[in-house]
Amino acid sequence: MKLYNEKLRLLIQLIKMDWINRYQGSYVGFLWAFLTPLFSLLVYTLVFGVFLQAKWGSGSQSTVDFALWLFVGIVVHGLFAEVLTKSPQLIIQNSNYVTKVVFPLIIIPLSNLLSALIFALVSVVVLLLALWMKLEEIPWKFLYLPLVWLPFILLLAGISWAISALGVYVRDINQIVAPISMLLLFLSPVFYPLSQVPLEWQWLFQLNPLTLIIEQSRAVLIFSQTPDWQSLWLYTVGSLLVCVMGWWSFNKLKTGFADVL
Repeated sequence: MKLYNEKLRLLIQLIKMDWINRYQGSYVGFLWAFLTPLFSLLVYTLVFGVFLQAKWGSGSQSTVDFALWLFVGIVVHGLFAEVLTKSPQLIIQNSNYVTKVVFPLIIIPLSNLLSALIFALVSVVVLLLALWMKLEEIPWKFLYLPLVWLPFILLLAGISWAISALGVYVRDINQIVAPISMLLLFLSPVFYPLSQVPLEWQWLFQLNPLTLIIEQSRAVLIFSQTPDWQSLWLYTVGSLLVCVMGWWSFNKLKTGFADVL
């Protein structure tokens, strides 16, 4: 129990350090965590809803509706992108911890994931405030969101462990993850609904790990629907496998970190 508490304390400390470094020297400090997604939502509304007159599938919808649907996809992809793009450099940038025998290196990717998750949750709060202003109420089914995101978080943990460990040995990974993140952005139902994708290509979108989470996040946040439990259950099984494999690969590879760094 004492060891567990010590790891938890270190994890919280790493998250605090990340947020301090993120906003160090700014005039408004941590308030940017709220202002950034708010500005993003306003920009999406202005550009896609007003200037481009974009529509979400068929049927009538307001500019605000389109912006909110778009924003959900951006938040989910943003969480994925931040974890993916930062993972290859996590151990390299924290190489001073590698030589400390008692330091649990495995919490470094977790701290990055949880820090990104906090930022994503702030964006969700901005979204809920926008929904409240539009509907004068917040649909209660948004409470399902933690259950929708839980398998996604497990998946991200596994990916982060694996990539952060491989990034120590293969520095080219750092150049690969950004294009992959961009590719998955456009192969996800972020800017358009999945129903607009031709049937012969929908299998490719279904393989994208972001697709189900974006669709189910919209279901509970925007459309006040119950999640698709069967799909989420299958997703959870796959996420657990990735999580375990990522944890195993990190522990297997960490023994050589000190030699490489």
